[in-house]
Amino acid sequence: MAVKKAAQCGNVKDAIEKINDLNPEILDTNPQLFFQLQQQRLIELIRNGKVEAALEFAQEELAPRAEENQSFLEELERTISLVAFEDTSNCPVGELLDISQRLKTASEVNAAVLTSQNPKLPSLLKMLIWAQNKLDKKAAYPCINDLSNARLEDPTF
Repeated sequence: MAVKKAAQCGNVKDAIEKINDLNPEILDTNPQLFFQLQQQRLIELIRNGKVEAALEFAQEELAPRAEENQSFLEELERTISLVAFEDTSNCPVGELLDISQRLKTASEVNAAVLTSQNPKLPSLLKMLIWAQNKLDKKAAYPCINDLSNARLEDPTF
C-alpha cells in the first residue's frame, strides 16, 4: 500500500526505494515497469517546472534504455515533448500530466508487487471470476463483486 500511495502522489523515487526494499527482483525482472516508473519521474520533474533537471534525467536515465527498446524510445519522445509547450492544456500529449497517468503507473506497480508476493494470485482471481460467471447462469449464491475488498455479497432474490 505504501508503494502504491507513493506512486499515486507522484513520489516515484520513494516508490522505487520501497519496491526495492520489498523485493529488488521486481524491477530487475520487469524492465517495462522500471521504465514506466522512470518515465513518471520525468513527468513529475516537468510538472514541477524543473525543465533542466528533466532533460538531464532523461538523457542520463531514460535515453540509454530507449536506445535498446523502440517502444521506450517512443514513450520517451512523447514525454519529453511536454517541455516544448508552455501551455500543456493544449499539448497533444498533455494527458501525461493528468492524475490518471499517476494512477495508471500506481496500478501497474501494485499489480507487479502483488504478483511478486503471490505469483498465483492473478490466475486465482481469473478462475474466481470464471466460476462466478458460470454459477450466475445456474444459481443464486453469495459472491464477490468487488475484488478490491473481497466481501461476499448475499444474492438478491
